[in-house]
Amino acid sequence: MAGNNTRGPVSSVRARLTLLAVVVVGAALLTASLAIVVVVRRTRENSVASAARLRAEDFVALLESGTSPADLHIRLDDDEVVQLVTERGLVVAASPGLSAPVPMADPGPGGTSIVEGVTNDEDDAFLVVGRTADIGITKVTVLVGRDIDSVRETTQVIVLILLVAVPLLLLIVGRTSWVLVGRALSPVERMRQEVAAISAGELERRVPEGSGDDEISRLAETMNEMLERLESSREKQQRLVSDASHELRNPVAAIRQYAEVALAHPEQTTTAQLAANVLGEDLRLQRVAEDLLVLARSDEGALKMGARSVDLDDLVLEEARHLQQTTDLRIDATGISAARLVGDEALLRRLIRNLTDNAARHASSTIALSVAEEGDRVVLTVDDDGTGIDPGDRKVVFERFGRLDEARDRRHGGAGLGLAIVVEIAAAHGGSASITDSPIGGARFQVLFPGAD
Repeated sequence: MAGNNTRGPVSSVRARLTLLAVVVVGAALLTASLAIVVVVRRTRENSVASAARLRAEDFVALLESGTSPADLHIRLDDDEVVQLVTERGLVVAASPGLSAPVPMADPGPGGTSIVEGVTNDEDDAFLVVGRTADIGITKVTVLVGRDIDSVRETTQVIVLILLVAVPLLLLIVGRTSWVLVGRALSPVERMRQEVAAISAGELERRVPEGSGDDEISRLAETMNEMLERLESSREKQQRLVSDASHELRNPVAAIRQYAEVALAHPEQTTTAQLAANVLGEDLRLQRVAEDLLVLARSDEGALKMGARSVDLDDLVLEEARHLQQTTDLRIDATGISAARLVGDEALLRRLIRNLTDNAARHASSTIALSVAEEGDRVVLTVDDDGTGIDPGDRKVVFERFGRLDEARDRRHGGAGLGLAIVVEIAAAHGGSASITDSPIGGARFQVLFPGAD
């Protein structure tokens, strides 16, 4: 539905990364701005306090040298106010223009105070420090206040500059992040567009790969590998459907032919002959369908396999007796020894039957069967004395519908699926299948299984 495709303003990776960069840089700038304001303000206030202390120490030196408070010359200064206060809190001397004859502050020893409204100009603010002078039998506190309006003005100017500079920097960071992230993600967008344009019939197309070795280049390589697997899987499926259609069409056409001949010439065909012919083709059709079902389940990972101990030698001996009863070939079972593995008995029977059926179709006179335990493995071997298989054709016979030219006529039977099923069953048991030359002259099919613990 259309509603499911609705995206918010920050739904894209580009927007989210840009927003994250702006938030992180904004938090850092805000912290730095607050620190700058606090440090500048404290630095200026400390400078003003130092000047006030120096001025107070000058007055203390004069008083302790014998100058009376009444004789001190305290000038009128808009940037400075002075008071001399006795121990009883009486103001004995003060700068002209103070609003009240009371102590303007009590900063304490070594401390400072900020006061307002102590002069006739109530908007003025002063930082006040105190120093004590011993004059005879009494003590006088010298209070010196310095104007800090310049400190406030400087702080306000810095705040105004930061209020303009910080948003401007955030805009620059946001724009730069948007451009850089867009450039970094542009290969991803091209890959997305390419993948969106690839249909089931165009799996040969590939996404563009970068020249570097970064995450995006590796993503492109991985996607191309996936497309290659999909293309290969599609080709296998198409080939399987084509081959299966051909194999299924043959028995169906044969059954139809037998029926048409029986209808056209009933005097030449008996019911028994027709039934035998139809039954033979039906069995062939059934075998192909069953083989295809096994392979389909294997492809889906749904090949059900039991997990119990199986005496493989018993299954092979049983198959040897079956061959002796159904063929004229000599069956050599002297190489069968005790061997046990964990697996599915029904699937193992099918594997053995497929191998022996193949050997029986190609053997001239002899089939040799052997089972042996070799270390932690169980080895099943089926030899025949036929014409053998060329090394270049050995992979072909394990493919689905992979038959050599001599096995493509109906006299040999089979649809080219038996050995493919052998490979799948062996793999389901953790094993593998291979072909080599047989010591008795033909081909040797060997399956390796992990042994029972």
